[in-house]
Amino acid sequence: MDAELTTAPAADETELEDSRRQPPREVTPETVAVRGVQEVLAKQPVVTVARGMSKFGDHAIGWLALGALGALFDRGRRAEWVASAAGVAAAHGASIAVKRAVRRSRPGDPGVRVLVSTPSRLSFPSSHATSTTTAAALYGRLLGRRLSPVLVPPMLVSRLVLGVHYPSDVAAGSTLGGVVAWGVRRHLERRRNRG
Repeated sequence: MDAELTTAPAADETELEDSRRQPPREVTPETVAVRGVQEVLAKQPVVTVARGMSKFGDHAIGWLALGALGALFDRGRRAEWVASAAGVAAAHGASIAVKRAVRRSRPGDPGVRVLVSTPSRLSFPSSHATSTTTAAALYGRLLGRRLSPVLVPPMLVSRLVLGVHYPSDVAAGSTLGGVVAWGVRRHLERRRNRG
């Protein structure tokens, strides 16, 4: 009987011990925002689409594949498609470098549901937001279409729906992607003017 009483502490005692070892995570406005997005949007059809977008954007592979298709079929502007796809790859690489420098953890609040696997626990900036913004700006220019308003907001929101990023992660990623796209466009314009 005595052995039974000492084998495991009561649930309340365990929680009290855990709270002494680890301070509770602070609930921030960003955590509240992610919870709010999930509460409103994280329904099955939306989650399914968001997961598909996540797969497409993993390591920028979907955007790189589209750049390769552009280079294959638009022979007259093959060099521009290749340079644009290289810009998407560079944007993705830049986001990874910033992630490793900043080392911000992904949302870990118990009220946030993580609905997709991720290659790392690092959150800032969102690589999906970075590569999507770069691809939308560069490929849109080549196609003569404004793709950013159509492609970027859904990707940014999808990262919150899936519970893997904070709003500042996706905002920073999109900004970084825009800066990289601007640099690639400047490079292409200079090259065009020289030649």
